[in-house]
Amino acid sequence: MDQSPLLRISPTRELATDVVYFEDFLAPEDADRYFRLLLETVVWRQEEIRVFGKVHAFPRLTSWYGDKNAVYTYSGLRNTPMPWNAPLLELRARAEQASGTRFNSVLLNRYRSGNDGMGWHADNERELGRAPVIASVSLGTPRLFVLRTQEEKRRLLELRLAHGSILIMGGASQQNFQHAVPKEKRLVGERINLTFRTVLADK
Repeated sequence: MDQSPLLRISPTRELATDVVYFEDFLAPEDADRYFRLLLETVVWRQEEIRVFGKVHAFPRLTSWYGDKNAVYTYSGLRNTPMPWNAPLLELRARAEQASGTRFNSVLLNRYRSGNDGMGWHADNERELGRAPVIASVSLGTPRLFVLRTQEEKRRLLELRLAHGSILIMGGASQQNFQHAVPKEKRLVGERINLTFRTVLADK
C-alpha cells in the first residue's frame, strides 16, 4: 500500500502490540462493488448461542469461508469453512499485501442496521495462536469500533470504521485488548465486516 496509515498504535516494551488503520484501503468504486457482490453471493446465517440455559440469536448475520482445513470455534460454535468465492479471494489478496500476512480464512459479519452489534471480546482462541494478525475490512455504513485494555477495561480508542477501510491488529493485540462494535439504535444502513485470519492446524 502506498498511502500512510490514519492511525497506528505502535509496540512498546510494556505493550507488545501493533494496530494500524488505513481509511482509504479500497477505492470508493471498488468498495461499492465488493459490498454489492458480498450481499448477493455470500451465504449468510443467523447463528444462535445458549446463555444460562436460554437460546439467543446473534445480533448480526455471519458466514465463515476459507481453506478446507480452517475449522474455527468461537462462542461455542464450530465453523467449517465454505470454499472461497471470487470476491473473497480478491479481498484476501489485498489484505495479505496490506498486512504482510498469509490468511487461510475469513469471518464475515453483516450488520443489518444499528440494532445489530458485537459485544466486548478478544480474538484469542487457541486455533489462532499466541500472536495472530487479523485484518478487518469494512464495507457499507460506517460503524463505531471501540478498543479497551484487557486488564483495567480502560477505553483507549473510539474510531468510526469507514467504507473501504482496513484495520490490522497484530502483535499481542488480542492478549492486551478487547474490542467491540456497539449497537447504535438510530443508525440506518447495512455494514459488512470481513476479518481475515490464519487458523493453525492441530490447535
